[in-house]
Amino acid sequence: MLLGVNIDHVATLRNARGGCEPDPVAAAAVCEENGANSITAHLREDRRHIKDEDILALSQTLKTSLNLEMAINSEIREIALKVKPKSICLVPERRQEITTEGGLDAAGKFDEITEFVRPLVDTGILVSLFIDPDIKQVRAAVNTGAQFIELHTGAYSEAFGTGEEENEFQKLKMAAMLGQSLGLKVNAGHGLNYQNVCRMHEINGLVELNIGHSIISRAVFTGLGNAVKDMAGLVNGV
Repeated sequence: MLLGVNIDHVATLRNARGGCEPDPVAAAAVCEENGANSITAHLREDRRHIKDEDILALSQTLKTSLNLEMAINSEIREIALKVKPKSICLVPERRQEITTEGGLDAAGKFDEITEFVRPLVDTGILVSLFIDPDIKQVRAAVNTGAQFIELHTGAYSEAFGTGEEENEFQKLKMAAMLGQSLGLKVNAGHGLNYQNVCRMHEINGLVELNIGHSIISRAVFTGLGNAVKDMAGLVNGV
C-alpha cells in the first residue's frame, strides 16, 4: 500500500496565529523525504486551513503527487481544472463540522456527482469519491465516472479495540471487495492511527491510505520526519 499524508492540520496551526509558520508546503517536502507517496490537502469552501496559494505552491513544488480534497463546489472545481492535481477526492462538507463527518451520498446525489465529475475526468484527473463502506454507495459510485473510491474508516477507527471492531472492519472489507469487482480502485482513510492501521493489510488490493491527524499529532513529540517514517513503515508492512 501507498501512504498519502494529509497536511491540513499544519495549515490549521499556522492559521491559529496568522503569519506563515508552520508552512504546509515545507511540511509536504518533509513528508515526501520520509516516505509519503502523495500529499493530500483539503481546500474547504471557508478556507479554514489550506488556502488557494497553498494549493498552487504544492502543485509547483511536490516531487510526488497532489491529492486535492474538495466538496462538490463549482468555484473549487475551477481551481482544480487550472491546477490539475494528479487526483481529487470528493468529500461532503459542512461549515459547522470540525472534520469530515461521513461519506458522500453517491446514491442520493448520483446525477449531481456524475455531472460534476465529468470535466475533471476529461482533463485527465483521477477522481475518487469518499464514501461510507456501504454496498449501496459502492454500487452508485461505479457509475458516476469516478475511477476510485476512498472508504471512510472513521467507524472502524472509533470501534477499534471494542466489541464492534470486527463488525466495522468487515464492512470495509466487503465494500472494498465489491468496489474492486466492479472495476473501481480502492483507497481508505479517516481516523487511522499507529495502532489501528495494521488491519488495513487484511484488505487485499487497497491502493493508498490517506492519514493526517495522527501523524501531525505524533510529530509534536517526535518531529514530522520521524512521524511520517514510522507510519510509512506500518503502511508498507516493514
